[in-house]
Amino acid sequence: MTRAAAVRIRRFHAGEEDALLAVYRSAIHLLARRDYTEEQVHAWAPLDMDRALWAARIRGINPFVAERHDQPVGYADLQSSGYIDHFFVSGHHARAGIGSALMRHLLREAADRALSEMTADVSRTAQPFFERSGFQVVEQRFPERRGIVIPNAFMRRTLDAEQRQTILRAL
Repeated sequence: MTRAAAVRIRRFHAGEEDALLAVYRSAIHLLARRDYTEEQVHAWAPLDMDRALWAARIRGINPFVAERHDQPVGYADLQSSGYIDHFFVSGHHARAGIGSALMRHLLREAADRALSEMTADVSRTAQPFFERSGFQVVEQRFPERRGIVIPNAFMRRTLDAEQRQTILRAL
């Protein structure tokens, strides 16, 4: 069994909000800290996040959840517009094929929905992964969270009809 084969992708279930918050925090505090300052990391994923707002946000984006041994280890969403709002892999499970499995799933979803493009605001940490997945930087951005600038890149991957068919055949 390959590392990626051990990952199961499914829809979010109500009640998993705290588990996904743990994935989100570990991705930022353990992985993104290589590319961001301590101040930026804490502004992006503060320890005092409002859990009710977080839960509402997760329910609103209705992500796909990657799990191993019945535990969430990553999650990502794909909105009807093709926008990926969240794409996070637990810092405790980095480089284990989870992000690749999630991206394959999102590409399949995009092809099934006949989307012409996928877009995302991508952290410095995730940018190389998204580039390997066929995304290109459209614009460097400098959004603020809690008064702190946390640079990212707006990225896009176009999907014409032929590419969508290739994705559906390959995946």
